[in-house]
Amino acid sequence: MRNYTKQYINGEWIDSASGENIEVINPATEEVMGTIAKGNKADVDKAVQAAENVYVQFRNSSIEERRNLLDKIVTEYENRKEDLVAAIRDELGAPTKVAENVHYQMGLDHFVAARDALDTFEFEERRGNNLVVKEAIGVAGLITPWNFPTNQTSLKLAAAFAAGSTVVLKPSEETPFAAIILAEIFDKVGVPKGVFNLVNGDGSGVGNPLSEHPSVRMMSFTGSGPTGAKIMEKAAKDFKKVSLELGGKSPYIILDDVNIQEAARAAVMKVVNNTGQVCTAGTRTLVPESIKADFLTAVKEEMANIKVGDPTDSETQVGPIISKKQFDQVQSYIDKGIEEGAELLYGGPGKPEGLDKGYFARPTIFNNVDNQMTIAQEEIFGPVMSVITYNDLDEAIAIANDTKYGLAGYVYGENLDNLRKVARSVEAGTIEINEAGRKPDLPFGGYKQSGIGREWGDFGIEEFLEVKSIAGYYQEG
Repeated sequence: MRNYTKQYINGEWIDSASGENIEVINPATEEVMGTIAKGNKADVDKAVQAAENVYVQFRNSSIEERRNLLDKIVTEYENRKEDLVAAIRDELGAPTKVAENVHYQMGLDHFVAARDALDTFEFEERRGNNLVVKEAIGVAGLITPWNFPTNQTSLKLAAAFAAGSTVVLKPSEETPFAAIILAEIFDKVGVPKGVFNLVNGDGSGVGNPLSEHPSVRMMSFTGSGPTGAKIMEKAAKDFKKVSLELGGKSPYIILDDVNIQEAARAAVMKVVNNTGQVCTAGTRTLVPESIKADFLTAVKEEMANIKVGDPTDSETQVGPIISKKQFDQVQSYIDKGIEEGAELLYGGPGKPEGLDKGYFARPTIFNNVDNQMTIAQEEIFGPVMSVITYNDLDEAIAIANDTKYGLAGYVYGENLDNLRKVARSVEAGTIEINEAGRKPDLPFGGYKQSGIGREWGDFGIEEFLEVKSIAGYYQEG
């Protein structure tokens, strides 16, 4: 049992003002794995005050000081690898290999990328006799989701520290323990008191007062569109800067010149990775009519090879859905797909055979999906693939862009001209060609209802900065 019923505020672990706790459930066992503090407005007020007290001092710290701080964090993060992997496995249900190779590694990569970005980042620029300065925005409120407990926290924290911004972090109450380990890392390496503050709790108790707090200059949020809209509404009352990374319904466009088996394997992994609980999941699989039959055979075979089960089993590739609420939502979408007339090619409602305990869903493939169906337009956040056919490349691009989202897109094929045409035409913040992978120094964010702003690397640092012009700075005295 992990019991962390204190908040980390102003460099100390202190009792939560509420005196209440939240139980955290292991989604693979449905059993309580620990408790955290259920914070409230009083906790938020203390944390924001601590951050505000030191933000000018931290803003004025040197680039070298911040680079050295990030370097120490990287080293201690690596020292805590075993603890981080275990926490993510237990609180999220991520298979051990996924917890290590994806979650742990992505968190580490973001601290490294922010540290390295400081080697070339220009905080000042001379223009004639004038000076343009980029300086930290002040106190930033960070609200992170449950699906990537290290990635989403690390990318925001690393950027804020590199920029010189102080923060108050509210991680998801469903996956809080990785963030608590991060707090322990920061404490050990000597992050100055007040620069980092952790307040655990739920949205109403912590998220709302943080978004509304008059001393918070910026809100950085990753999560659902409806919650992002509420945060934006609260932030608008005193014109806070807002950075939002929201949902997606990303197209995975298969071209007609592919190796069908390899394409099927790649498409399946973009659906089942992290149990489908990925905002960039390529859940709309667009296939040319000319190769559809062969592709369906291959994709069904690939999906059948995916091992769903106990996250502690080294052979497991897909773990449970995070909670009963989310499991029920995934089931409702599968039911909706059947109801709307899509062909159930593989999987379907219910749990995989032999997995009665835990929130395990069956990886599912729908064929003959119309892009206007609910399962093609709404984010399911589970391992559900919707196969949509097209006749030519222009039609594929039109289908890909026919969504309110624009977070990511994927294209797989041989013809470089066609690959590049798709990449330039799909309206999304990130496009991957042939599983190239996303490097942490590339900007990440969305078009349309997928968000506002960009994160990762130097683009992430920019989000925590204000721009000041000083006219006549270099005039002779």
